[in-house]
Amino acid sequence: MLRTATTAQRAARVIGRRNASTNVSVQNLETRWKTLSTAEQNTVAKQLEEAQKADWKSLSVDDKKAAFYIAFGAHGPREPLTTPNHGLKVLGGVIGVLVASGALFYAMRLGGENPPTMTKEWQEATNEYLKSQNSNPITGISSEGYKGKGYVVEE
Repeated sequence: MLRTATTAQRAARVIGRRNASTNVSVQNLETRWKTLSTAEQNTVAKQLEEAQKADWKSLSVDDKKAAFYIAFGAHGPREPLTTPNHGLKVLGGVIGVLVASGALFYAMRLGGENPPTMTKEWQEATNEYLKSQNSNPITGISSEGYKGKGYVVEE
């Protein structure tokens, strides 16, 4: 009995020393995590894992915060991909592309001629071709009693 009590006391002292040694290294871990090397990160994580095997009531607040950050914090694959104001940058880019495409469309329409498919002769020929192919025979250009203009657009 005496030996088990002594062994338990030694284990408690060792765990207490480990907790005391990790308290210094885990203070403000959230802000320092990215500056630590991979080996230091692994060491801190293993120390906290060992400390968590003991009674959680004996852990300090910094140990608990550090353990939570290592388990659930925004680092590694959980690091956010977007930065603040990312939505405004995307919106600005979309608006810029729309304005540029509108300006390009306007410039092309301003200086260019109409395509040959926009002439009245072409559109009338399209109507005749569609009638010969019996296109849309229920309600369209090939239907009986159709009175519309078909594909002829007045300019």
